Amino acid sequence: MKIDRFVLAILIVIGLAYIFPYLGSDQSPLNLDIIASAGISLIFFFYGLKLSPEKIKDGLKNWKLHLVVQLTTFFIFPLVVLLVYPWVIHTQFSELWLPFFFLAALPSTVSSSVVMVSIAKGNIPAAIFNASISGLIGIAITPLWMGLFLQQDSTGYDLSDIYVKLIVEILIPVILGLVLNKKLGKVAVRYAKELALFDKSIILVIIYKSFAESFLENVFAEIQTKDLLIMFLCAIALFFFMFYTTGFLSKRLNFSAEDRITAQFCGTKKSLVHGTVFSKILFAGSFSTGLILLPLMLFHGLQIFIISIIASKMAQRDTYRKVID
Repeated sequence: MKIDRFVLAILIVIGLAYIFPYLGSDQSPLNLDIIASAGISLIFFFYGLKLSPEKIKDGLKNWKLHLVVQLTTFFIFPLVVLLVYPWVIHTQFSELWLPFFFLAALPSTVSSSVVMVSIAKGNIPAAIFNASISGLIGIAITPLWMGLFLQQDSTGYDLSDIYVKLIVEILIPVILGLVLNKKLGKVAVRYAKELALFDKSIILVIIYKSFAESFLENVFAEIQTKDLLIMFLCAIALFFFMFYTTGFLSKRLNFSAEDRITAQFCGTKKSLVHGTVFSKILFAGSFSTGLILLPLMLFHGLQIFIISIIASKMAQRDTYRKVID
């Protein structure tokens, strides 16, 4: 198994943030905040540019599949982590719970979900629809979930201010991209690889700044190796619980094998792109975004590694039937 290049790039960026944290501070000659904010708006402009309104309309036909994916992503996922809250709130792991809840409240990833569904011979149009629409739903739902706990912690969490930032930096660029889809959509598709590289570059900038600030503030001083191991095991357990839960629901609803693949792949993955963007807006000045992003990055690496193995097995339809039955 080859290591994902983006995962490797994340590890390198974290290493650079540890060695050169000053470049991510407020005193740095590079204003990474402006670069990140402009980059975020461009990411979602290109995201909207690649969304076809016609395809979104056509995708609404398979509503049962879409309902399972979106309910899994935005309701069951957060609910599972929420059920653990009473058990950890008064323990040493209480500070790690909120980052996991943030992970659970995020939308599904787009590109990797579609690629993996394609490899596994699933329902590709449905995967494109669900992965795309998930990002739009997340703009509204993710802040609502996080507001339940950030307001309780008296961190200055203002939902109206959050939505203003989301509208300005994310929603308006997406809408503008959708409006220009007919004129520039083909150009965006033609340069999809270059745009994906741009997306990842901006995400790496945000990750670098987040971890540089965390290292300067010595945020990770109290996180021991055993804590990282526990986070790693929790991420694995969460992934497989959601994977088999989604598979169970799909089977009970008599989905075809192709639809089951799409439901399991899209309903169990979380977007690092949205996570880094939302963390910058939701936790500005209130939490260490480096700590907030830690479980998400662990989960991101795990989901790519595990799903790639499962996808290669599901590519053989007989093997998939043995797995799900």
